[in-house]
Amino acid sequence: MQGNHTYAHQRVSKKIMKPAAAAEFFRRLCEIDPEPKTELNYTNAYTLLVAVVLSAQSTDAGVNKATASLFKKITTPQQMVKLGEDGLRPYIKTIGLYNAKGKNIIALSQILIDKFNAQVPGTHETLQSLPGVGRKTANVILNVYFGQPTMAVDTHVFRVANRTGMAKGTTPEQVEEKLVKTIPSNYMRHAHHWLILHGRYRCKARKPLCPACVVRDLCAFKDKTIEI
Repeated sequence: MQGNHTYAHQRVSKKIMKPAAAAEFFRRLCEIDPEPKTELNYTNAYTLLVAVVLSAQSTDAGVNKATASLFKKITTPQQMVKLGEDGLRPYIKTIGLYNAKGKNIIALSQILIDKFNAQVPGTHETLQSLPGVGRKTANVILNVYFGQPTMAVDTHVFRVANRTGMAKGTTPEQVEEKLVKTIPSNYMRHAHHWLILHGRYRCKARKPLCPACVVRDLCAFKDKTIEI
């Protein structure tokens, strides 16, 4: 989910996008893709949680490749605990930090069984009490599975928000706070995915595809590319 780029050292716009421009920004993205979805594959709330935990500092494509076989056999916390760390490791060994992630997944699965009747909880506080689950992961679960208008800031969202001038900040938390205040409420439900997909396929880190961008005229980034 995060991709391979860090939050630091990303070029930003000095200008700030006006509210009217931000509203038009999302109107256009909505027109192109009214119901954007996560690109992580999952079958229920639990497998989504596992996939998002695995996606930290990894690509969605890489996670999907690793979980394709795993989720055919493991779809509940009970099954995961029975599998254990040693059993889980071969499935996820192609993913970065797989040892730490595997340990967290087994631990959070046991906690779900012990404290939440093997169900994924639906609040920030309860989700973030689980090993390996930070604010961003909690926001993804709440948005994707529970339909809440949360804003998970990964490196794609962070880059697009800063580069366009929509929400400038030096930390994901700062950007999240500003985006929530800036994005019109009628677009908040899907804003997280619109920004991720825009950053992944158009507003790329090294060479944004500005000539093919539908919101190019609204973007405050001064160093737009002139060719693809």
